[in-house]
Amino acid sequence: MVQRWGRWGPDDEAGALNLIGPDEVRAAAALVRSGRVVRLGLELGPATVVPPHRKRVERLMSRDGGDYAAGARRPGGFQFAEEVWSFAAHSGTHIDALSHAWYDDHLYNGFPGTGTRTTTGARRCGAEKLRPIVTRGLLLDIAPGTALPANTVVGEADLQAAAGRAELTLRPGDVVLVRTGWMSSTGTDAAVYNDHEPGIDVDAARWLAESDVAAVGADNYAVEVQPAPNGETFPVHQLLLRDCGIPLIENVVLDELAATGVTEFCYIAAPLPLVGGTAGPVCPLAIL
Repeated sequence: MVQRWGRWGPDDEAGALNLIGPDEVRAAAALVRSGRVVRLGLELGPATVVPPHRKRVERLMSRDGGDYAAGARRPGGFQFAEEVWSFAAHSGTHIDALSHAWYDDHLYNGFPGTGTRTTTGARRCGAEKLRPIVTRGLLLDIAPGTALPANTVVGEADLQAAAGRAELTLRPGDVVLVRTGWMSSTGTDAAVYNDHEPGIDVDAARWLAESDVAAVGADNYAVEVQPAPNGETFPVHQLLLRDCGIPLIENVVLDELAATGVTEFCYIAAPLPLVGGTAGPVCPLAIL
C-alpha cells in the first residue's frame, strides 16, 4: 500500500503540496514562452452544474439599480451594486482539502476522524492548509480530439501512453491534469455529467502517487471513474487524499488548453483558504 503519513512530520497538514518549493516554482516560470494565459476554471453562477446532493449556486443582490429606482440616496451622484453568494465549497472548479475523505476513522497523516471532522469544520487538514500552487503542470490527454464514453476506466497504461505521446516524464511536485473529454461531451446536462463519468482507477492513482505528483485534476466531477470497479466507494479519493495527502482538483476546464497542443506549462492556483473547509474553490491558470 502506498502511504505518505509522517513523511513531512507528525503534524503535517499540507501533504504532497510540500513537494513544491522554490526550485519547482522557478522551473515552472521558465516554461513560460508565449505569455498566453489559459483559464482552467468553470464560470460559477446559478447555472453551474452541481451534483444533486449539493446546494446549487445562488446569487442575491443586496444593492442594485432597482434600489435607486425606488428612491435610494445617491450622495454626490454615487451609485453601487453588491451581492451575496451562497454555494457549496465543492461547486464548480475546486480542490479537495485533505479533510474531505477518509476511512477507518483516520484522516491523512493519521489524524483521527472523530473529533477532527466536526460540525464546526475541520480541525485538521482544512482548506486553509492548501498552499498556493505554482509548479509545472502536465496535460495527459486520454482522448485527443474526442471524449471517452461513460464509465471508461483510465488505467495506469492509459496515463503512461498519454505521457509517451506528449514526450513527458513526471517529476516530483508536478500537477497532473487528466483530460477525458467528459465535460465538453455532456455540456450542461447535470443528470448526465454527474453520473457514470470516465476517470482514473486505483492503479492509475497509485502510479501518480509513486511519481510524487503534488496534485491531480480532471475534467469531471470526481477525477475517478464512476461507479468504481468492484463495488468500491471512491477508492481513488481514499488512496490519494487519505493515504498520500495528494489533493484532487475537480471540474477542470481542459479543452482550450488541449487545443493549443501545449502539454507542459506553468500551473498557478490559489485555493480559497476557507478555515475548516473540506474544499477550496479555485480558478487555475495555465501560463504558456
